[in-house]
Amino acid sequence: MTLYGYARVSTTDQDLSLQEAALRAAGCQVIRAEKKTGASREGRAELDILLQFLRPGDTLVITRIDRLARSLKDLQDIVYELTAKGVTLKATEQPVDTATAAGKAFFDMLGVFAEFETNLRRERQMEGIAAAKERGVYKGRRPKIDPAEVRRLHVQEGLSPTAIAKRLNIARSSVYRFLPTAVSAVCN
Repeated sequence: MTLYGYARVSTTDQDLSLQEAALRAAGCQVIRAEKKTGASREGRAELDILLQFLRPGDTLVITRIDRLARSLKDLQDIVYELTAKGVTLKATEQPVDTATAAGKAFFDMLGVFAEFETNLRRERQMEGIAAAKERGVYKGRRPKIDPAEVRRLHVQEGLSPTAIAKRLNIARSSVYRFLPTAVSAVCN
């Protein structure tokens, strides 16, 4: 039985060292770590590598379940994959051990709370944005496309919408949005 550790923080400016130290203290021979959001499994290469590498009898060790995933569905999917492979999951800071009935039950309860916390954070963010909009402070994300540059490339350099899209690395439909209606109709 080999212990494999997984550490994760959400942003690049956060530190993984405390999690890695806890995983080493728990006896993990291999630790995979990454700085990615836990809201989704997409783009989490280190987790994917671990899930492919684990073998029957191995144990995946984490510090807390919110390091593994933030949604109940993702947590359940990961545990299902682990169980299907004969791999158990343990947490160093919580009484989670999927090899026991009590550990499984506690895991499910913590998963519900992790998703609840994520939903609360999202609600607070939306409330903050709405309040900022009311005060006229919130302007939203800065536009990535300069409409004047799109028009300049079309008029002065004579580029087609497809050529403009390629040069600016944007969708052709975005180019059409910034061209005069008469020009867009001719280009179609």
